[in-house]
Formats: sequence, structure tokens, C-alpha cells
Amino acid sequence: MSGSWSLPPGLERARRRALLVGAAGIAASLLALLFGSRQQFFLSYLFAYLFWIGLPLGSLALLMLQHLTGGAWGLALRRPLETGTRMIPLMAVLFIPLLFGLGDLYVWVGDAHARGGGTVPLRETWLGVGFFLTRAVLYFASWTGFGFLLNRWSREQDRTGDPRIQVRLRILSGAGLPLYGLTATFAAVDWVMSLTPEWYSTVYGMIFMAGQGLSSLALMVGLTAILAPHEPLAAIASRDLFQDLGNLLFAFVMLWAYLAYSQFLIIWSADLAEEVPFYLYRTAGGWKWIVGLLMVFHFFVPFLLLLSRSAKRSRKTLAGLAAAILAMRLVDLHWMVVPAHAQGRHLTPVPGFHLHFLDFALPVAMGGIWVWVFLGQLGRMPILPPRDPRLLETARHG
Repeated sequence: MSGSWSLPPGLERARRRALLVGAAGIAASLLALLFGSRQQFFLSYLFAYLFWIGLPLGSLALLMLQHLTGGAWGLALRRPLETGTRMIPLMAVLFIPLLFGLGDLYVWVGDAHARGGGTVPLRETWLGVGFFLTRAVLYFASWTGFGFLLNRWSREQDRTGDPRIQVRLRILSGAGLPLYGLTATFAAVDWVMSLTPEWYSTVYGMIFMAGQGLSSLALMVGLTAILAPHEPLAAIASRDLFQDLGNLLFAFVMLWAYLAYSQFLIIWSADLAEEVPFYLYRTAGGWKWIVGLLMVFHFFVPFLLLLSRSAKRSRKTLAGLAAAILAMRLVDLHWMVVPAHAQGRHLTPVPGFHLHFLDFALPVAMGGIWVWVFLGQLGRMPILPPRDPRLLETARHG
């Protein structure tokens, strides 16, 4: 059923074009760095980085969730999700340029008062550069280690068909999901929330995790829709499968919206001076239109479409909706990062919405390289796990 497999010609062409687009984006970004603002370069780089690292981290979480729960949806997504986890080492390399811009991004790097010096001992210790870098190393080591074991044991299952491997994958995933939640939360605090060192939210990490899961799921649903007409995926890519994927997408849209609204409701109703500026900075000037855009296209439109059974069973409709969700994830991360950087520096008056050339060039540059590597990795293993004991049952059901 799985046999030998290679990327369809359309995806091979897309892979080559992604490399060219990525190279052009890198060249344009470097020129902008040479002749423009260093601070703007690193701010745009951070925003782009958060989007592209969200895909492999979301893939890691969804893959472990699939091993714990089973289900036909997981068989169709398993190999693309495994490929997504193999992108973590690339993102570890792409994290290195951010180290040269810590002083441009984070006010606490050169300001002892912002670190809480003498008044907030925990924050002062936590925001030390050395401890910041140590934690980043631990995050990447954890994510890479779990991804490595999940892929290694999956290849072993392909070779041997040993049923004990499925149990091993389930145990590893049971331990890995809580650790992912812990590390992803701390990474969101370190890389984004510390842009505003005086501000905090207990639900902040969960919002980022929900966004990572939603981004990764949207990418995998779109990819599955593209591959569905091609064997061997066509054997299980039924309308029922797409309905299951649509239901899962609906759940993640609801989860993201619930967490985002909960944070807003708690902060706005509490009306505390140290918390409310988070939303004041994000509704000043043109930012309020971004809020409206996110409400309509990140929640209401996907919510209404995914209520429809016929829409969820339509491969093309789901593919289009997945692409729109990915675009909204970029908008949401821009809305989270750029005002936070301004808020951390207590700028007066509060700057309104603005877009810089690098806000386009750097996501494209990073994305071109990411897609080129991802599609190359995707073609290295059968698109369906040939010795997964659930495969034949799923194909019969389909």
C-alpha cells in the first residue's frame, strides 16, 4: 500500500521555486540590514522566526498526541508531522542570528532596572543573558531529542513491524507532551513576553502553544489535500478523513480563540495599570483594524465554515481554509511581537500600526529555506507507515 514513493512533480517544482524565493529574500533582507535599521531587522527576524519555529513545534505536539490517541487522521498526517519535527535542528541554527540582536530586541539586556535589579530578584536572575542562553540550549536539546527518538523508532517500525515499538512510541509521547508544554511556555516567556519585562500573563504560553498546534495542523491539512489524489495516500484519503481533519481544525480554532479571549477578558476587567497597556498598545492607531481582521478571519470565518459538514468533507475547501489560517497566524504573531517591543521601551506617544519591508522579506527568506528543506525531507520516507498495525484497517474503512 505504501511502497516506493516520491514527491509529485508539482511539489518538486514548488521545492525548487522555494529555494529561489528564499535566496532572493535573504539577499533583500541583507541589503535592508546594511542600509536600514538594525533594530528593525532583528524585530522582523524574531517575528518571522516565531512563525516558522511554530510549525515544527506544533508538529512535535500533534505527533505525540497521535501516538497517544490513535485514529485514522494520525495515519494520514504521521509522516508529514515526523518531517516537521526534523526541521527543529534547522530552526536551532536559524536561532543563532538572534543572539547578535539581543541588545536591539530586549531592553533588559542593557538596563538593570528593566531586569528588576534590586527590587524583583526572580526577574533579575531570570533575565540574565547567560541564563537566557542556557535555557534556549535546553529547549532545543529537549525538542530535538524527542523528535529524534520519534523518527528513529518510526523507521525501526518500518523495518521490523515489531508491535512493541508502538507501545514505546506511546510511552515516549506520554512523557514528551508535558515537557513540550513546559518548554514551549518558557520559550514564549523568554523570546516574546520578556520584550516587555514588567508585563506578564499566566495564559501567554498556552496561547502560543495553541497557535503552534493550529499552524502545524493547517499546514498538514493543506499538504494532505494536495497529496490526496496521489497513491498511496489516495487509499485512505476519503471524505470521512477530511471531515475528521476539519473537526480537528475546528477544535484548534476554538481553543486559540478561547485562550486569546480569556486573556483579554481577565486583563481588561481587572484594569490593572501594569497589565492594561498590553491591549492599549495593540489597539492604538491602525492596530485596531488588525484586531478586527483577526476576529473575522482568524475566528469567525473558520468557525462558520467548519460548522458545515460539506465544507469539512471538501478537500479543496479545507485546503483554502488552511492557507487562510496560516496567513492569519502570521498576522497574529506580528500583532503580538511588534507592539510588545514598543511597549517594552515605554514609547510615548504609542506608535500606531506600521509595516516594514523586512516584515515581508524575512518571513519569505526563512520560509523559502524552510519549505525547501521540508519537502526534501518529506520525500525520504514512504508517505504512509507501511507496518503500522492500523494502516490496513484504516484503508478498509476508507
